[in-house]
Amino acid sequence: MSRHRVARYLLLVITGSVAVTAVIGGIALAAGSLRPAGRSVVVPSLEHLEGSPFDSYLLPGVLLAGIVGGLHVLAVTAVLAGMRRASLAAAIAGYALVIWIVEQMTIVPSGALQVIYAAAGLAEIGLALLVLGVVGPEGGPRRRGEAGRAALLRPAR
Repeated sequence: MSRHRVARYLLLVITGSVAVTAVIGGIALAAGSLRPAGRSVVVPSLEHLEGSPFDSYLLPGVLLAGIVGGLHVLAVTAVLAGMRRASLAAAIAGYALVIWIVEQMTIVPSGALQVIYAAAGLAEIGLALLVLGVVGPEGGPRRRGEAGRAALLRPAR
């Protein structure tokens, strides 16, 4: 299996995993904030929001599902369809995830989960750059002409 196919596969797995968990997590946060009696381990204590611009988890849940989850769903769809700009979509989704996590860590107490998702976002960015041909497998920039076309994410024939 070529490095390109491995990178594409890893990008698909990471982006797909984030898509599923961001959409489900965002919906759970939003729904849990609408039903205070139904709060569980999924919806953190409101004490975590003290000092933040939010008084409930409704808006953060909607933003998590809509922006982070939505961008990841679009990226996964683009990768599966073999679209020309699929790697770019995955890189954008990765950046959105990293921004979300960094912002989240400034508002609520952070833990291992935030570190895992920050690493996932960074991995998405790195794999997308690798598949796009911006960096080579050794981590350095590729010389002009080595990268070929930006359509490297098309399925191998």
